[in-house]
Amino acid sequence: MTRHGVTVLGATGSIGQSTLDVIRRHPERYRVVALTAHRQVERLVADCIEFNPQLAVVGDARTAAQVQERLAATACRCEVTWGTEALVTAATLPDADMIMAAIVGAAGLEPTLAAARAGKRILLANKEVLVMAGELFMHAVRTHGATLLPVDSEHNAIFQSLPADFARGLAACGVQKILLTASGGPFRSKALSELAHVTPEQACAHPNWVMGRKISVDSATMMNKGLEVIEARWLFDAPPEMIQVVVHPQSVIHSAVQYADGSVLAQMGNPDMRTPIAYAMAWPERIAAGVEPLDLFRIARLDFYAPDFERFRCLQLAYDVLHAGGTAPAILNAANEVAVAAFLDGQLPFLGIARLNESVLQSLAAGPEGSLADVVAADAEARHLATGLVRERRFA
Repeated sequence: MTRHGVTVLGATGSIGQSTLDVIRRHPERYRVVALTAHRQVERLVADCIEFNPQLAVVGDARTAAQVQERLAATACRCEVTWGTEALVTAATLPDADMIMAAIVGAAGLEPTLAAARAGKRILLANKEVLVMAGELFMHAVRTHGATLLPVDSEHNAIFQSLPADFARGLAACGVQKILLTASGGPFRSKALSELAHVTPEQACAHPNWVMGRKISVDSATMMNKGLEVIEARWLFDAPPEMIQVVVHPQSVIHSAVQYADGSVLAQMGNPDMRTPIAYAMAWPERIAAGVEPLDLFRIARLDFYAPDFERFRCLQLAYDVLHAGGTAPAILNAANEVAVAAFLDGQLPFLGIARLNESVLQSLAAGPEGSLADVVAADAEARHLATGLVRERRFA
């Protein structure tokens, strides 16, 4: 059996830790080649000691020195370095044939694009890569023979529900709709008047999934689902009108595909990210993920609702930028990252996230997504404007 070398970009986050748990269960199949983190020193050090990678990458020189100091008295002799160039190195190491792309936000774009250009097998959990530069990234995947497998539970479910030859065209395969399910987050049934006083702790208390703070807030605003709509457009070459969001509070059906003959094929399971991670790592085989089987008798019922685009304004904005094209999705993503960070820091109210995002979109003209430089420039301009609006307390 081939033992695959794995680089985990974003190893200390929830997706990264779940990936390492799957690797831990299958040491005969996988070995860790590189681990990256931002500033979570203790967790990264513990993972380096356990998995002994060739390379560990962090966000800055000070954090790198802290990691080196803690590893000095251990048996782990991995190289410790920092910065964007080091992330690219981790994503393109010859011994790593499989890259888990789980860095949150725009920071994951450059190393994941480098992995595509190196022809790696990419397990994509960083949806911002496709949101910001979907056309560029998919071109790199095709041109350099990379293998792209979605890890987001919804996109992984769609991948499992599509025919193997879906790349020849969804319509040609009889696909009518992609049904992208959403839990609705913690505020699905709250009165709109109550949302003005939502705290970061409330927004991060997702009813079904254990996630990081940024993605939890995105789930609460349904921006996360909006980003997934954009991601689905590029992953499956699906026009926006073919992608329908369905609110499903139980998070049991992770997504589905509707066909011309009336069939709807869905993937179901307990809400645990180890399932899609293990599927992507072992594809086209299946391996144990440590997840309990779904008990349909305990679930008993499944509910579905249409999304409320007034309540979840961020979801509508995502559809808007998808239709606009070019750098519009990158502008929205950048503004949203600034807005969510400001909300978590107490500088912006919960409802101010959507208002700030919309203001940035109205103020900046989207250009063509001609190159990575175009995307990076649009991202920087949107961040600058959004940061200024927060500083001016325009939406406080």
